[in-house]
Amino acid sequence: MTRPYHHGDLRAALLAAAEEIVNRDGVAGLTLRGVARDVGASHAAPKNHFDDLTGLVSELAAVGFNRFADAMQNAAARHADPQDRLNAIGRAYVEFALAEPGLFQLMFRGERLDKTRPALHGAMLRAFGTLTGSVAATHDDDPDAARSTRATRAHAARAWSMVHGFAVLLLDDRLNPLLDADAPRADALALLDDMLTMG
Repeated sequence: MTRPYHHGDLRAALLAAAEEIVNRDGVAGLTLRGVARDVGASHAAPKNHFDDLTGLVSELAAVGFNRFADAMQNAAARHADPQDRLNAIGRAYVEFALAEPGLFQLMFRGERLDKTRPALHGAMLRAFGTLTGSVAATHDDDPDAARSTRATRAHAARAWSMVHGFAVLLLDDRLNPLLDADAPRADALALLDDMLTMG
């Protein structure tokens, strides 16, 4: 699909087209030529902005991680209690994966990511800091956590593994045997809520 763009907005148009391709065809369907074609630009246009496919994928992942961090922070902001904030972040994590499965998979499964690119590095740190900061806040009164960053890291790894594993299993249809076949998505989120509040 050819999409018009205005002078000065070509970079944003290329990223939007790349995201559309990823959502439609998966990461494997993303090419520089395809992105250029979709915006009606020359084949050289993506290289001028991103150098190569790795650059394009990495910059798109940065967009995704910033959007992901926004979703988690917005969810957390609606709660005062640290545990409620953490649970809201966990739910937002999975909701993001469901809403943007192609982008989510690119962000976490993209072998072509260049994590040294400043935009991607900063966006990943922001998203990771949102999760780990909220985990640490739930253990402020834990003397072990106060004495050791290892305990805080263990709590963060447990929380992250749970929501990420749940999201991946859900996207891969591996949770279907546990879900209500008439409303699998709603049932999955209800199951996640139960898991988050199990303590």
